[in-house]
Parts: sequence; structure tokens; C-alpha cells
Amino acid sequence: MSPDVKRNLLSLFVVAGLLAGCGGDEHNDLKQWMAETSQGLKGRVAPLPQIKTFPVVAYDAGSLIDPFSPDKITTAKAGGGGLRPDMNRRREPLEAYPLESLRMVGALQMKGKPVAIVAADKTLYQVMVGNYMGQNFGVVTKVTENDITLKELIEDTNGDWVERMSTLQLQEQEAKK
Repeated sequence: MSPDVKRNLLSLFVVAGLLAGCGGDEHNDLKQWMAETSQGLKGRVAPLPQIKTFPVVAYDAGSLIDPFSPDKITTAKAGGGGLRPDMNRRREPLEAYPLESLRMVGALQMKGKPVAIVAADKTLYQVMVGNYMGQNFGVVTKVTENDITLKELIEDTNGDWVERMSTLQLQEQEAKK
């Protein structure tokens, strides 16, 4: 063997010896502490809870209305009974205005029947018993020199029509300066 190979082998044995000497006693104190600490411990796992059983219920959706079907909407609207406005009759001019925007400005007698004068925007209209006004299908039931009485039909949340009595009172003229 050549002297270089001998030198390399010798250095290899020295390094291996040093490495073999490192290691065993270095972590003994940690291993001893772990052994002492874990002596009194016992592992315990809680038992699993009982699984509740539920009764089997048959689901029969075939007889129900599909929630996305247009039939559901028509069925809901079909509720209610008696009262309904006549949707096929010709609308009168004062039905285009909300009742709050109309003003009674006067009253007179024509052929023995009371007639009210109503202002809508800047136009005057004659109103008698039986005329319609307002946007809630309001029919005039009584005209006096001080007010007009109406019977309105209002649709509630269930789709039923409900009667409501309203009055439109004579508005006093303001004196112009």
C-alpha cells in the first residue's frame, strides 16, 4: 500500500472512532426524566356515546304542489271568496290619481242630486254617487256639501279583498294676497 492510502485509511478510522464515541451518554438525563414522568400516567379514552335511532318516516311529495310551479301562485291568489273589483269595466279619469292627491273644492245640486266638484292636478271633475275615484277601486256612496264618502276595495296579504270606507272633505280656499 502506498503511504497516501495508509494515511487516508488512518484518518478514516480516527474519524469513525470519534463518531462512535459521541452519542450514548448525551441524552441519558432526558430519557430518565421521561421515564419518571410517565410512570404514573395511564391512558383512558372515554366510551363513544350511544347513537340515537330515529323512526323511519315515509316522504310522499308526489301529492304536494311543486314550490317552483306557477300553479302555486295561482292557487294562492285564488283564495278568498266574495269581494272582488270589476276588472273589466272602463276606468274613470279620477281612478288614475291617489285619493290623497284629490281635493274636493265645492258641491252643488244638479236635477235634485248632489254633485261634488273635485280638483285633480289643475282640472275640475264632477263627481256623483256611483262614480269611481282613487287607485283602490273607490266607488262614491254619498255626496254632501262638506264631503264625499267612498267604499274602497283593498287587497290584503292573503289575496282577499277587504272593504274600507274613506272620506274626501271639502278643502277651504286660501285667501290670495
